[in-house]
Amino acid sequence: MYIPKHFNLDDEEMIYNFIKEYSFATLFSQHNGEPYATHLPLTINKGENTLYGHFARPNEQWKDAENQQVLVVFQGPHCYISPSWYETSMAVPTWNYVSIHIYGRLEVIENQKIILDSLNDMVNKYEKPDSSYNLNEIDSRFIEGMTKGIVAFKINITKIEAKAKLSQNHPVERQQLVIKQLENPSEQNNLQIASLMKKNLK
Repeated sequence: MYIPKHFNLDDEEMIYNFIKEYSFATLFSQHNGEPYATHLPLTINKGENTLYGHFARPNEQWKDAENQQVLVVFQGPHCYISPSWYETSMAVPTWNYVSIHIYGRLEVIENQKIILDSLNDMVNKYEKPDSSYNLNEIDSRFIEGMTKGIVAFKINITKIEAKAKLSQNHPVERQQLVIKQLENPSEQNNLQIASLMKKNLK
Protein backbone atom coordinates (compact mmCIF):
# COMPACT_ATOMS: atom_id res chain seq x y z
CA MET A 1 0.00 0.00 0.00
CA TYR A 2 1.25 3.49 -0.83
CA ILE A 3 1.71 5.31 2.49
CA PRO A 4 3.22 8.81 2.50
CA LYS A 5 4.99 9.51 5.80
CA HIS A 6 2.24 11.94 6.91
CA PHE A 7 -0.32 9.14 6.83
CA ASN A 8 1.57 6.19 8.28
CA LEU A 9 -0.29 4.66 11.24
CA ASP A 10 2.07 2.86 13.60
CA ASP A 11 0.07 2.92 16.83
CA GLU A 12 -0.30 -0.83 17.49
CA GLU A 13 -3.22 -0.47 19.88
CA MET A 14 -5.12 1.72 17.43
CA ILE A 15 -4.44 -0.73 14.59
CA TYR A 16 -5.80 -3.70 16.56
CA ASN A 17 -8.82 -1.69 17.69
CA PHE A 18 -9.60 -0.81 14.07
CA ILE A 19 -9.32 -4.45 13.04
CA LYS A 20 -11.75 -5.43 15.79
CA GLU A 21 -14.20 -2.61 15.03
CA TYR A 22 -14.13 -2.89 11.22
CA SER A 23 -13.76 -6.65 11.12
CA PHE A 24 -15.72 -7.30 7.92
CA ALA A 25 -12.75 -7.59 5.59
CA THR A 26 -11.77 -8.47 2.02
CA LEU A 27 -9.44 -11.44 1.55
CA PHE A 28 -7.39 -11.54 -1.67
CA SER A 29 -5.49 -14.48 -3.10
CA GLN A 30 -4.58 -15.97 -6.46
CA HIS A 31 -7.25 -18.41 -7.62
CA ASN A 32 -6.96 -20.28 -10.90
CA GLY A 33 -4.19 -17.88 -11.89
CA GLU A 34 -6.19 -14.69 -11.31
CA PRO A 35 -6.73 -12.29 -8.39
CA TYR A 36 -9.77 -13.35 -6.35
CA ALA A 37 -11.51 -11.77 -3.37
CA THR A 38 -13.97 -12.87 -0.71
CA HIS A 39 -15.77 -10.53 1.71
CA LEU A 40 -16.06 -12.03 5.18
CA PRO A 41 -15.79 -11.30 8.92
CA LEU A 42 -12.52 -12.13 10.63
CA THR A 43 -11.40 -12.23 14.24
CA ILE A 44 -7.87 -11.44 15.37
CA ASN A 45 -5.88 -13.25 18.02
CA LYS A 46 -3.19 -10.79 19.05
CA GLY A 47 -1.33 -13.32 21.22
CA GLU A 48 -1.02 -15.78 18.33
CA ASN A 49 -0.55 -13.04 15.71
CA THR A 50 -3.28 -14.69 13.62
CA LEU A 51 -6.62 -13.98 11.96
CA TYR A 52 -9.43 -16.56 12.02
CA GLY A 53 -12.35 -16.99 9.62
CA HIS A 54 -14.09 -19.40 7.31
CA PHE A 55 -15.13 -19.78 3.68
CA ALA A 56 -18.40 -21.25 2.49
CA ARG A 57 -17.25 -24.65 1.19
CA PRO A 58 -18.66 -24.05 -2.34
CA ASN A 59 -16.41 -20.97 -2.58
CA GLU A 60 -13.42 -22.59 -4.24
CA GLN A 61 -10.96 -19.89 -3.19
CA TRP A 62 -9.96 -22.12 -0.27
CA LYS A 63 -8.76 -24.89 -2.59
CA ASP A 64 -5.64 -23.03 -3.69
CA ALA A 65 -5.35 -20.25 -1.08
CA GLU A 66 -3.72 -22.54 1.48
CA ASN A 67 -0.04 -21.72 1.96
CA GLN A 68 -0.36 -18.66 -0.25
CA GLN A 69 0.76 -15.23 0.89
CA VAL A 70 -2.69 -13.62 1.04
CA LEU A 71 -3.75 -10.01 1.54
CA VAL A 72 -6.56 -8.95 3.88
CA VAL A 73 -7.93 -5.40 3.69
CA PHE A 74 -9.82 -3.83 6.58
CA GLN A 75 -11.56 -0.62 5.52
CA GLY A 76 -12.28 1.87 8.28
CA PRO A 77 -14.32 5.09 8.10
CA HIS A 78 -13.92 7.23 4.98
CA CYS A 79 -15.39 10.40 3.51
CA TYR A 80 -15.09 13.01 0.78
CA ILE A 81 -13.25 16.25 1.61
CA SER A 82 -14.40 19.30 -0.39
CA PRO A 83 -11.95 22.13 -1.18
CA SER A 84 -14.89 24.50 -0.64
CA TRP A 85 -14.33 23.94 3.10
CA TYR A 86 -10.85 25.50 2.97
CA GLU A 87 -9.82 29.12 3.40
CA THR A 88 -8.68 29.15 -0.24
CA SER A 89 -10.04 27.93 -3.58
CA MET A 90 -6.53 26.94 -4.69
CA ALA A 91 -7.04 23.31 -3.73
CA VAL A 92 -8.47 20.06 -5.04
CA PRO A 93 -10.96 17.51 -3.64
CA THR A 94 -9.63 14.53 -1.73
CA TRP A 95 -10.75 11.62 0.42
CA ASN A 96 -9.92 10.91 4.07
CA TYR A 97 -9.88 7.33 5.28
CA VAL A 98 -8.32 4.63 7.43
CA SER A 99 -7.25 1.35 5.85
CA ILE A 100 -5.27 -1.60 7.19
CA HIS A 101 -3.59 -4.24 5.04
CA ILE A 102 -2.53 -7.54 6.56
CA TYR A 103 -0.33 -10.07 4.78
CA GLY A 104 0.09 -13.65 5.89
CA ARG A 105 0.07 -17.35 5.11
CA LEU A 106 -3.35 -19.00 5.02
CA GLU A 107 -3.71 -22.35 6.75
CA VAL A 108 -6.84 -24.52 6.50
CA ILE A 109 -8.03 -25.77 9.91
CA GLU A 110 -9.14 -29.39 10.23
CA ASN A 111 -9.27 -29.65 14.04
CA GLN A 112 -12.96 -29.61 15.00
CA LYS A 113 -12.36 -28.08 18.43
CA ILE A 114 -10.42 -25.16 16.96
CA ILE A 115 -13.14 -24.68 14.35
CA LEU A 116 -15.86 -24.55 17.02
CA ASP A 117 -13.79 -22.23 19.21
CA SER A 118 -13.31 -19.90 16.25
CA LEU A 119 -17.02 -19.90 15.43
CA ASN A 120 -17.90 -19.31 19.07
CA ASP A 121 -15.49 -16.34 19.25
CA MET A 122 -17.16 -14.84 16.19
CA VAL A 123 -20.68 -15.32 17.51
CA ASN A 124 -19.72 -13.82 20.89
CA LYS A 125 -18.18 -10.83 19.13
CA TYR A 126 -21.29 -9.92 17.14
CA GLU A 127 -24.13 -11.00 19.42
CA LYS A 128 -25.22 -8.40 21.95
CA PRO A 129 -24.43 -9.19 25.61
CA ASP A 130 -28.13 -9.70 26.36
CA SER A 131 -28.73 -11.89 23.30
CA SER A 132 -30.61 -15.16 23.90
CA TYR A 133 -28.47 -16.92 21.26
CA ASN A 134 -25.63 -19.10 22.53
CA LEU A 135 -23.76 -21.35 20.12
CA ASN A 136 -22.81 -23.71 22.94
CA GLU A 137 -26.49 -24.40 23.63
CA ILE A 138 -27.30 -25.47 20.06
CA ASP A 139 -27.64 -29.21 19.41
CA SER A 140 -24.11 -30.48 18.69
CA ARG A 141 -25.33 -32.67 15.82
CA PHE A 142 -26.84 -29.64 14.11
CA ILE A 143 -23.63 -27.64 14.55
CA GLU A 144 -21.53 -30.54 13.28
CA GLY A 145 -23.71 -30.75 10.19
CA MET A 146 -23.46 -27.02 9.57
CA THR A 147 -19.67 -26.97 9.93
CA LYS A 148 -19.44 -29.44 7.02
CA GLY A 149 -20.59 -26.56 4.83
CA ILE A 150 -17.63 -24.33 5.69
CA VAL A 151 -13.84 -24.40 5.46
CA ALA A 152 -12.23 -22.79 8.51
CA PHE A 153 -8.83 -21.17 8.26
CA LYS A 154 -6.31 -19.05 10.07
CA ILE A 155 -3.88 -16.54 8.63
CA ASN A 156 -0.44 -16.39 10.22
CA ILE A 157 0.35 -12.67 9.99
CA THR A 158 3.69 -11.73 8.43
CA LYS A 159 3.20 -7.99 7.85
CA ILE A 160 0.79 -5.19 8.77
CA GLU A 161 0.52 -1.89 6.89
CA ALA A 162 -1.78 0.82 8.24
CA LYS A 163 -2.74 4.17 6.75
CA ALA A 164 -4.74 6.99 8.33
CA LYS A 165 -5.21 9.79 5.79
CA LEU A 166 -6.68 12.55 7.96
CA SER A 167 -5.50 15.81 6.36
CA GLN A 168 -2.26 15.73 8.38
CA ASN A 169 -0.45 17.30 5.41
CA HIS A 170 -2.54 20.48 5.75
CA PRO A 171 -2.11 23.37 8.21
CA VAL A 172 -3.83 22.99 11.59
CA GLU A 173 -6.26 25.81 10.79
CA ARG A 174 -7.41 24.03 7.65
CA GLN A 175 -7.79 20.75 9.50
CA GLN A 176 -10.03 22.53 11.99
CA LEU A 177 -12.18 23.89 9.14
CA VAL A 178 -12.55 20.36 7.76
CA ILE A 179 -13.54 18.99 11.17
CA LYS A 180 -16.21 21.68 11.52
CA GLN A 181 -17.74 20.71 8.17
CA LEU A 182 -17.60 16.98 8.90
CA GLU A 183 -19.47 17.48 12.16
CA ASN A 184 -22.37 19.15 10.34
CA PRO A 185 -24.39 17.33 9.08
CA SER A 186 -23.95 14.31 11.33
CA GLU A 187 -23.29 11.53 8.81
CA GLN A 188 -21.68 8.58 10.61
CA ASN A 189 -18.55 8.24 8.47
CA ASN A 190 -17.97 12.00 8.61
CA LEU A 191 -18.29 12.06 12.41
CA GLN A 192 -15.84 9.20 12.79
CA ILE A 193 -13.27 10.90 10.56
CA ALA A 194 -13.79 14.20 12.43
CA SER A 195 -13.20 12.43 15.74
CA LEU A 196 -9.96 10.87 14.48
CA MET A 197 -8.77 14.21 13.13
CA LYS A 198 -9.41 15.83 16.52
CA LYS A 199 -7.28 13.17 18.23
CA ASN A 200 -4.47 13.92 15.78
CA LEU A 201 -4.55 17.59 16.68
CA LYS A 202 -4.18 17.01 20.42
